[in-house]
Amino acid sequence: MKYISLITLSLALGLTAQAANNLKVYQADDSTAVRAVGRTEVLPDGGGVRFDWSGTYFETMLDGRELKLRLSDTRKSYFDVTVDGRPTGKFKAASNDTIVTVVEGLPRGTHNIAIKKRTEGETGTTTFHEFILPRGGSMTATEPRSRFIEFIGNSLSAGFGTEGLDRSEPFTPESENCNLAYSTIIPRYFDADYAIIAHSGRGAVRNYGDSVRVSEVSMKHKYLQTLDEDTLSRWNFEAYRPDLVVINLGANDFSTEPHPYRAEFVDSYTEILKNIFDKYGNDIKVLCVIPYAVSAPVESYYTEAIAKFDTPNIRLIRMPTDYLNATTDRGAVWHPNHNGQKKMSMMLIPYIATMMDWPLTDKVIE
Repeated sequence: MKYISLITLSLALGLTAQAANNLKVYQADDSTAVRAVGRTEVLPDGGGVRFDWSGTYFETMLDGRELKLRLSDTRKSYFDVTVDGRPTGKFKAASNDTIVTVVEGLPRGTHNIAIKKRTEGETGTTTFHEFILPRGGSMTATEPRSRFIEFIGNSLSAGFGTEGLDRSEPFTPESENCNLAYSTIIPRYFDADYAIIAHSGRGAVRNYGDSVRVSEVSMKHKYLQTLDEDTLSRWNFEAYRPDLVVINLGANDFSTEPHPYRAEFVDSYTEILKNIFDKYGNDIKVLCVIPYAVSAPVESYYTEAIAKFDTPNIRLIRMPTDYLNATTDRGAVWHPNHNGQKKMSMMLIPYIATMMDWPLTDKVIE
């Protein structure tokens, strides 16, 4: 199978009228043709579908052998492509009005095609404009899965450095892949749809390296946004309703001095929980994860915040400090690589299975 080649729009515009007549075009916001999962924004007047959060994905059933995509990006974003659930390659979006060949040379028949954003909003905001395929082919949106998990987090959830080969490597967008992070491994295991609201270096109240105890824009604020990089955007929480929300925050809050005061962290974490219940209802299940980098005395901050809600629907789990190998489980800048992320998933999956009454299976955790 051949896949992932890049063609400029000018080349596409140079197609003969006869060639153009042999193409079929679907607008990116055609919900009958493709299903967008995660936080997206439909632009007016056929402008396309804009998004930037890690892990946002588009899924379709393609009846045909080839699929192209016209897109734009503000900086440089990377995407993975899967065909019938199997990874087939990746592509880069780094300019305006570019046409990417997503897949070609497929066997005849219908195939599940998924295009998944690997990188987070800081590396680029992407707009999908059109899906293009040879005339005679067709696209049909996939059906939503019966389970949905939302993740709120930082670099661990965004897949920072998961493809790094050594812990001493600097970060590059090329080594970031949330499709190898626990935030996608767990949904794959449970066959769940998912959305990832994560930004590297951000905390519940204080961001990594900030000179103040309370940052101006933390994940408390970003959780309400449609786009990670647009602080004025506001997400419509009626667009989807998860069965489970997983919060994995705190490592950046207490990574460097000055640490937030107990009351400052508790108030911000409480506000995040309150927004979840206000937006999704009191019966939503929430799993709060205490990161392995958080010291033992801070654990009581989480329990104090949770205690403010009179509900059995919030659970708390502590990630051990020593479960990752210091070398083989580390990718770029000491962050967990794919192997480390799988270990994290192996800890959380049984807990989620019990909490949600989702049975364990023999599926490989990968």
